[in-house]
Amino acid sequence: MKINGKSYRCLWFEDDAIKFIDQRKLPYKFEVFTAKTVDDCVFAIKDMVVRGAPAIGATAVYGMVLGIDNVEETMRKLRETRPTAYDLFYAIDYMVDKINSGEDPLESAHKYVEDLVQRCRRIGENGSRLIKDGMKILTHCNAGALATVDYGTALAVFRVAYEQGKNFFVYVDETRPRCQGFLTSWELHQEGIPHAVIVDNAAGFFIKNGEIDMVITGADRIARNGDFANKIGTYEKAVLARENNIPFYVAAPVSTFDNNITSGEEIKIEERDRNELAIVNGKTIMPSWMKVRNPAFDVTPGKYVTGYITERGVIKKNIG
Repeated sequence: MKINGKSYRCLWFEDDAIKFIDQRKLPYKFEVFTAKTVDDCVFAIKDMVVRGAPAIGATAVYGMVLGIDNVEETMRKLRETRPTAYDLFYAIDYMVDKINSGEDPLESAHKYVEDLVQRCRRIGENGSRLIKDGMKILTHCNAGALATVDYGTALAVFRVAYEQGKNFFVYVDETRPRCQGFLTSWELHQEGIPHAVIVDNAAGFFIKNGEIDMVITGADRIARNGDFANKIGTYEKAVLARENNIPFYVAAPVSTFDNNITSGEEIKIEERDRNELAIVNGKTIMPSWMKVRNPAFDVTPGKYVTGYITERGVIKKNIG
């Protein structure tokens, strides 16, 4: 990803530590957070210094390197950070297999991350074929380089299409309460891709008025039947798209597909702290007596998905 003309990844391993672009500070400040221990790594995941299923997986492989002297304890700590994203568990299992096979942990972690970056690039190449000149596309949450180390999933599609000279416009849901849409806007701004941020509740307005031709989102876990978990608010966008005959695509690497579960009913949904809703930029906007529910994700049934954009191609579905 380009930041002021310079290439960055959202995380990298340097000087026996994991370096992160601190996503809590964006889009206002560019700062680097350093994790030198497994506990630092756990904090980075839990406190959303890093977020996005593939990037959390990449964090986990490097976290296993930091905790190589106590693999069982490191596994336990990392697995308990966030329950919904499957890439976290996929990455830990990958590292355990490599360690048990006697392979170098750091080299194995580097290979995992490099493979992830290339898979995201191929997602972009495959998905870009769906974009035609003049299209207006809606996306929800952030599925860019910040969520995947580099390129992105949904945003990889936009990046490659833009590199190909295609003319299109992106509508970006702000995605409350963490406003990950601001991260998407920041990434698109760095690339020069035309876009506008809209409040979450405005998506129906633009869809109904014929201003959206396609919806593309990422995913945090995809079940065998095609149900998938993504940032809260995704389900309602899928229902709106279906009602208005607009194609709805999910962009994700195969590591996001969890073949251990048959449907979305088996996906554990993380509920997060009240303060994410009650405090904005350090200012309390709710009285203390006001109760809150704050699910971080929802599950969209596979019947609403037109297709899945993966590094292996676009898997189309017959929606019935």
